[in-house]
Amino acid sequence: MPTSATRFLTPQRLLMASVVVALITITLKTLAWYVTDSVGLLSDAMESLVNLASAIFGLVMVTIAARPADDDHPYGHHKAEYFSSGFEGILIIVAALGIVWTAVSRLLDPQPIEQVGWGLALSVASSALNGLLAWVMFRAAKEHRSIALEADAKHLTTDVWTSAGVVIGIALVHYTGWLWLDPVVAIGVALNILKEGFHLIWRSSQGLMDEALEPEVMTTIQQTLDGFASQRGEVAIIRFDHVSTRKAGQRRFVDMHMHMPASWSLGRAAAVRASVEQALMSAVPGLRASIQLLPSDVEAHFDDAKDLI
Repeated sequence: MPTSATRFLTPQRLLMASVVVALITITLKTLAWYVTDSVGLLSDAMESLVNLASAIFGLVMVTIAARPADDDHPYGHHKAEYFSSGFEGILIIVAALGIVWTAVSRLLDPQPIEQVGWGLALSVASSALNGLLAWVMFRAAKEHRSIALEADAKHLTTDVWTSAGVVIGIALVHYTGWLWLDPVVAIGVALNILKEGFHLIWRSSQGLMDEALEPEVMTTIQQTLDGFASQRGEVAIIRFDHVSTRKAGQRRFVDMHMHMPASWSLGRAAAVRASVEQALMSAVPGLRASIQLLPSDVEAHFDDAKDLI
């Protein structure tokens, strides 16, 4: 995605668009359910209500996450996005349970489906809108490293697959006359989105627990550090250890120890550290590096039980 487009398609703007699209799809899918009386289309409309609620909540959380650091939050508000993803996962689970409840009632008392053509046309139109928005949001989520955008895009994608399953199910009901197939399709849809809901909650929990950076990012960090590490014979002149990473929303963090000869002046050591920090932040967008300087013959052990006393 071009840089200019990335700057324009901010998480806030895309989530605003998600709110608008959710309102449109709710209208279309509710009309589809009204004209057909299909419990499958009703389940599809219920999921769009979840889309609306989650997009609004996501917009609020992304706005909070963009706030600068303050006295009460010196490390910023980046983790607010994880609350958005977790909340969306909970809403998905609630919607899935509601769909199952409705579908089981209809399974026990099957009803004919009316005006299938109109219902399917409205459902397909809403799915096309959701699919297009999800495609744009996935690309923007990767550029902005936004879990809130990624969660909303995944939910929209789930909605598209849900609609596809419902459309196929209703078409089969129309041509076979098997009324029981409509609620069965709805239950299948519910189980699918239930899995997605649990996945989003899991992703959020890992972020709140300071999950390490992705393996490919760790490889980039290590390659950058290798470019500065040096030794004379078997004696290390510059070496790094205790490298730890974490991520908080769009922000990435790395902490480490950098060992240098004790004979070096503080100014020389600080200049090398500044070069390493700049190289790391250039290699990994959004990274904040914290490097503690130590003499070559000094070791720090954070896993010592005495440190916990």
